[in-house]
Order: sequence, then C-alpha cells, then structure tokens
Amino acid sequence: MNWFPEIKKNFGFGCMRLPMLENNQVDLKQCEKMIDLFLAEGFNYVDTAHGYIDGKSELAIREFLTKRYPRETYLLTDKLTDSYFKSQEDIRPFFESQLAACGVEYFDFYLLHAQNAVNYQKFRKCRAYETCFELKREGKIRHVGLSFHDKAKVLDQILTDYPQIEVIQIQYNYADYEDTTVESKKVYEVCVKHKKPVIVMEPVKGGTLVNLPEQAQKIFNELQKNASVKLSNASYAIRFAADPENMVMVLSGMSSLEQMRDNLSYMKEYQHLTKEETEAIKRVRRVFLHQNLIPCTSCHYCVEENHCPANILIPDMFSTLNAKRQFDSWNQDFYYQTVLTARGNGAASDCIKCGKCEKVCPQHLPIRNLLVDVAKTFERKKD
Repeated sequence: MNWFPEIKKNFGFGCMRLPMLENNQVDLKQCEKMIDLFLAEGFNYVDTAHGYIDGKSELAIREFLTKRYPRETYLLTDKLTDSYFKSQEDIRPFFESQLAACGVEYFDFYLLHAQNAVNYQKFRKCRAYETCFELKREGKIRHVGLSFHDKAKVLDQILTDYPQIEVIQIQYNYADYEDTTVESKKVYEVCVKHKKPVIVMEPVKGGTLVNLPEQAQKIFNELQKNASVKLSNASYAIRFAADPENMVMVLSGMSSLEQMRDNLSYMKEYQHLTKEETEAIKRVRRVFLHQNLIPCTSCHYCVEENHCPANILIPDMFSTLNAKRQFDSWNQDFYYQTVLTARGNGAASDCIKCGKCEKVCPQHLPIRNLLVDVAKTFERKKD
C-alpha cells in the first residue's frame, strides 16, 4: 500500500548520530557529502528532534540541508518532546522555534515524541495532540504521528483515543522482536490492528547489530561464503525491519559517509530477505538471548537535559561493560579508568539513585541497578 506518495523510498536519514568533530561540533562538511549522496540516489526522508546532539541536530540540518536544497526536494520530520513544554501555551512557541532552527516554514511529519504510559498523560493534559492537529489544519504540519516506547497495550489505548494519528514510529529490530520489555512484534501488531503505517527506529539497535558477538558473526560469515554480493551486518538488520507490509520507512542514524554508502547500496534497489537470510537472523537472535548484555541503544536521553546530576556517562559505561563481557580484555578497564571517569565525569558508584535516567529511558532499563554492576566490574575496592 502506498501510504505516503511523497516518500520516494523506504529508507530515511536519522539525524541523532551525525558525524562529530573533536570540538564536539557537528562535522558539517561530511554531513553535506552524506546528504548530497542520499538525495542523489533518490531518497528524501530526514528525521530529527530538538534534543538530538544537545540541540545541534536541527541547526546542523539547516546548514547542510535546508539552506542548500529547494524545499520540495526533501521531507523533514521533527518532534514534540515533553521536556520542552509545561502547558499547552508553551507548545506553539516551541514549535515555531523548531521551524526557525531548521530553517523551514512547515514540517512534513511532526511526531509526538517518545510516548509512554507516563508522559502520555501530560500530553493529554496539555492538549498536545489537539494542538498538533490544529497546526496541521494551518498547513504548518503535513502529517501528525507519534514515536513510541512502551508496551503494546499503551499504544492500543493511544490510538483508540486519537484515531487521527497518521503514522507510528516504533523501535523494531530482530534482537527486540520478541523482547518482553520492548515488545517490538506486539507493538507492530497494534499498528496493523489500527491500520497505521509504521516508521522504524533503531533497526540496528544503536550499533549492537553491527558489532556482533563472535558466535553471531560466524553465522553471517557462513552465509556470505558463497554469496555473489558481500553484505554488511547492518544490511540484514535494516532489511529485517523493512520487510513487514506496514513498514513505510526505516531510519538509520548514520554517523559517517561510509555508513551512508553501505546503507544505500542495498536499499536503493530493495530486495526482501531470502529464506536463508531469515534463518540466519533467527540463529543470531538466539545467540543474543544467551548473552548477558545490556540492551542499551546509546540514545543518550539519560544524560541529556540534566537527567544525570552525577554526570555519569551511562551509555558509554554500559557499552564498556558489554564489551568486557564479550571480550574480557584489559582495554575496557583502561577505558573506564582513563576516559569514562575522567574530566569531571562521575564513576558508576557516584550514582545517587535519583531515578531521573530511568524515567526517560526508552528501553525501560533498571539503570540504577545496572550501574551497580558496572561499579563491581571496574572499580577496585578501596582499603
């Protein structure tokens, strides 16, 4: 079904993980090369949010995209995040500031961001949905949707309350497909029930499905032995996410021109997964189920907007602990001591148990307990 004719292809440029320079500024020159290639190959969907890269994503898009290309050549999606409004009166000024930051007069898609059982009540109280529908009637939004991070039953309630919602953005990848916390499969089935098209986020789970455990990598290596075209680990993950019928778009948060080239190589002329590829993915999924890894996607919500008073680099610590569990080398200990807890950053044991991080975690991770595991692994007991 052709849900949105203006979307040219089923692959989008997610701007949460843009390439960065050493001074912590967006690498605009590399971004220009990435967007030039993206548009030249016939793709046109770009996604951002105000909080991405500490507010730098929208501003970067204005520089590398909207100043350089006619408005009709791309589709731009932005989001309404609950940390940027306290009342209905705050929403319109915030929305206008987003238009200005991106350098556009309207958004093609505007999503009520990261909906879950808790913040949904705030969105309802502040009439956020109604305000977005008004902005659509005024021509400042073409399509109103939502992005979602919770159980399937919560989404079912939201779509029952607001059937006007046009599109749903969900986390969907083969590692989370039957996960009891993320419920990718069940959430997708709710979208189908309500006849809603789906946009996929985190198809490679923050890079987890690119850098695979050794046992999982062997499965894909075996699959590639007699292949005429060599495919990347990302190709299996992204195509898994794109295959179901209601998927209109798969977003990839690419942080280099190399990643862009790789993704476009198999999405330009899209080919569905073969039976052999599907079976290999099932086997890789079973490997993940037996790994004691933290399913963090490095979205960094937990450390943005002052969500960690102790200034703990939570996603980086979880990534380091995962690497320690997979490879058990001295590198992870060295990195923890010399990088993660240096330059004023807190150690895992500095956690004050405030719980701010857990309230905004899309994966619903027990972060406070997991930081205890990090401390036990990397921090030596003091005499």
